[in-house]
Amino acid sequence: MRSIVLGPLLRLVPVGLVALSIQRVVFAAHPVFHDVKLQFVLALVVAAGAGGGADRGAVAGFVLGLMYDISGNTPLGLMALAYGLGGMTAGYVHSFTPDPQWWLASIFAFFGAAVGEAAIPVAEVITGENGWLTSEVKWTIPIVAGFAALMCPLLMPVGRWMMGVKRKKWKAMLE
Repeated sequence: MRSIVLGPLLRLVPVGLVALSIQRVVFAAHPVFHDVKLQFVLALVVAAGAGGGADRGAVAGFVLGLMYDISGNTPLGLMALAYGLGGMTAGYVHSFTPDPQWWLASIFAFFGAAVGEAAIPVAEVITGENGWLTSEVKWTIPIVAGFAALMCPLLMPVGRWMMGVKRKKWKAMLE
């Protein structure tokens, strides 16, 4: 019982609902350059991955992607797959350093968001939703990835708390 209360699921769902409402109300209603809609939920997922590691990024991506699928008109599991890949890719920063600097986490968040956003048209082809490559993809992926990289330092503390990750504490070795 204690692991359920202290586990990430209890924090992941409410934070995901708030992020999803921000996504639907603010970012979906106000597209930017070339009609690109910024992905706030994906930015939160890659920030959680960069702050907690590949496994926690994949879990955050899967759960928040399922919540996105349930609230929208996408096939169930489409965004969960794409966001899970994005969170896992951003979490690979922990294979280089246990506590990444903000700029290194932002770089990996950029690549994670690019992978997550690029996986959406691939998954849509598999499910028969849309065509493969369109002219919007060349603008969408770098803009969404850049937005996630800029938001990563702000969202990483939220992602760490959401996934139950504590910062590493370095101690001096006593001889």
